Amino acid sequence: MGAGVVERDRVDPPDGGWGWVVLLGGFIITGFSYAFPKAISVYFKELMRDFGCGYSDTAWISSIMLAMLYGSGPVSSIMVNRYGCRPVMLFGGLLASAGMIGASFTTNIIQLYLTAGVITGLGLALNFQPSLIMLGCYFDKRRPLANGLAAAGSPVFLSALSPLGQVLLDRFGWRGGFLIMGGLLLNCCTCGAVMRPLGCRVRRTAARGEANTQELQEMLPSKTVQETNSVEKSNKESSKKKKLLDFSVLRDKGLVIYIIAKFIVVLGLFVPTILLVNYAKDQGVPDKDAAFLLSIIGFIDIFARPTCGVVAGLKWIRPKMPYFFSLALLFNGLTDVCSARNTDYKGLVIFCVFFGLSYGMVGALQFEVLMGITGTDTFSSALGLVLLFEAVAVLIGPPSAGRLVDAYRNYELIFYMAGGELITASIFLTVASYCCLKRRKNKDTACGQDSDIEGNHTDRDHINHKSNYAMKDNGR
Repeated sequence: MGAGVVERDRVDPPDGGWGWVVLLGGFIITGFSYAFPKAISVYFKELMRDFGCGYSDTAWISSIMLAMLYGSGPVSSIMVNRYGCRPVMLFGGLLASAGMIGASFTTNIIQLYLTAGVITGLGLALNFQPSLIMLGCYFDKRRPLANGLAAAGSPVFLSALSPLGQVLLDRFGWRGGFLIMGGLLLNCCTCGAVMRPLGCRVRRTAARGEANTQELQEMLPSKTVQETNSVEKSNKESSKKKKLLDFSVLRDKGLVIYIIAKFIVVLGLFVPTILLVNYAKDQGVPDKDAAFLLSIIGFIDIFARPTCGVVAGLKWIRPKMPYFFSLALLFNGLTDVCSARNTDYKGLVIFCVFFGLSYGMVGALQFEVLMGITGTDTFSSALGLVLLFEAVAVLIGPPSAGRLVDAYRNYELIFYMAGGELITASIFLTVASYCCLKRRKNKDTACGQDSDIEGNHTDRDHINHKSNYAMKDNGR
């Protein structure tokens, strides 16, 4: 009964208040969702030794986890539209924890794919997407800053989880490390508990309004009562017909351009971070120093994302967000290409500094661009579909890079491949956005001119009518 009114009435984003608590929850969820698949690469050497597998086999663990994070987008959208954000996040936190705990008892690499990859990845997906939706509900004017601060959770957790994983590996082995990591993922349930929906106050008002309907029936004429009942019936039917996953958002050309660009981006975006630790270890870098490379990326990323969020909120930047995002992609791609021949530890540190800066810009802007294209009303369905397409790319990228390493024993090819994909995505997004926006601007200008012509015709007809009416009066 109250659900129909919730759909009709909207609550303005408070841009603060409890929204800061929601932002903190989104910060933690984003940290686990993006940092966990990369930080788990610390255990790859031990897994290769125990299970007798290669780079491409272990890279599939992170790839499957990221693929579930992206590919479960439509499932998450349907569950959020059906049950709400808070219950979905609580269930997702339990699922992510259960996956890592189960992974600590596995005996072969296939079981790791199912537990750490599929189950944990699905649990993270059921937390990640609802946290973004709630963030968009609570923030509007400060949304670029909120997205930047929430995205900073990824580097913060990457800086912490990578050294922590190495410490756990040294003391408890990879099985004990997986078990403790599974316990840490239970914090996702706490984050889900603070995601208080904005529509609670409206539901109470709807209940009072429905209770007063029966009192008004005795005071109103029967015809008015029938009209009121028909309106309420149509509202209930429209609420039942609400789509759990709206595919009509794909009619937006801007969204299609964004999906294609992000597909190319995801092919190479995560490759350097997933294979960086193993690369450093193969170059003779000590294990702790190799794990610290991810922490360097995280430290730089911590400051890059909020700063980029502040810059993106400027009046002269926000309308041109796709171009700003293209610049971040170009920066990241050039960093990969220019650092392909770094073999010593100093060169790897320099690469991590620039990669952390460019990667932070990409992370801070990607969902802000999507929110600007779709708006908050259709963001849930659009995000689910975007993540579904990205899941295919993330299943292709890291395993393909791992096969290149196994075949040629040359990490230089990986950096060229990843950088080239990022540069291609940047050029495509810039050109396609320019053409689409220019065409839309011309269309809007033409529509405006047509409306002005219609308005002039209307005014002219109105003047002629008044003159004819005046002539009739004079004739009388």
